[in-house]
Amino acid sequence: MLETAAALTVIAVLLAWPVPMLLARAAWPARAPATALVAWQAIALAGGLAMIGAPLSLAVAGYGDDLVRGLAGLVRAIVAGRAPASAMVLLAVAALLGLWLVGHLVVTLVQVARQRRRHAVLLQLLSSAHPTRAGARVIEGSAPVAYCLPRGSGSATVLSRGLLDLLDADELDAVVHHEDAHVRQRHDILLVAFRAWHSALPRFPVAALAEGRVAELVEMLADDRARRSIADAVLARAIHRVGEVGSASSAAAAARRAARLSAPPLAASERAAVVLGSVALVTVPTLWIALPALAGAGG
Repeated sequence: MLETAAALTVIAVLLAWPVPMLLARAAWPARAPATALVAWQAIALAGGLAMIGAPLSLAVAGYGDDLVRGLAGLVRAIVAGRAPASAMVLLAVAALLGLWLVGHLVVTLVQVARQRRRHAVLLQLLSSAHPTRAGARVIEGSAPVAYCLPRGSGSATVLSRGLLDLLDADELDAVVHHEDAHVRQRHDILLVAFRAWHSALPRFPVAALAEGRVAELVEMLADDRARRSIADAVLARAIHRVGEVGSASSAAAAARRAARLSAPPLAASERAAVVLGSVALVTVPTLWIALPALAGAGG
């Protein structure tokens, strides 16, 4: 188990900085946002498992040849009063890390659900139904704003008066299709997960980096869904017109989104390689720990 602990420590360190940095700086995610999102999820999940698994493996070292037997042996030693303090401390560290990550996810889910309920109430008071677009609400304001409020069957697409005045009918269709993609593909679930990761690890620059990159990739993914019904030129024009009246950062993000529409998609073989690598990143360390126990159970 010492070798397992060392390997998990190396994986945790790699996934805490160099690997996410390389992915964040890569150019290919814009050509395959869905595939890039799979990679980011694998990094987050494998990183969390490695963070918990490394101290846990150290704690059970000497009590079994795998995590299951080792943990059972350590529990027996604790009950008998023979477990060393170092093993108990490491076990506590692993448990606290797991509770910390899961706890932040639960708290974030509760906070988001509460915020959406309040937002929905305010939206009913401060907006009006769009006359021709089902499920769309119009808020008064000169700034061009469009966003979705995902709440299952009560989901709504919110459009500002400034947006309606800025865009022509085709461009508005592009924006509505984009927001509808967010709702249909439940992008909010992914965003909440990475928001929770950032909340749990606020001092880890990679957590903030991941949250930002995932948010940008989600926008690109919604653009790709909108492209099924809207011409690329119309979608690019709508992105530009909305982005150019915002901040410098939003304008830069809009420019990146519009530019990628004319770029060729990532080759299928390259997408498959990223997906397989992402799956391996999560499954290989898990199987490495579990296989001895599974072999023993099978015998």
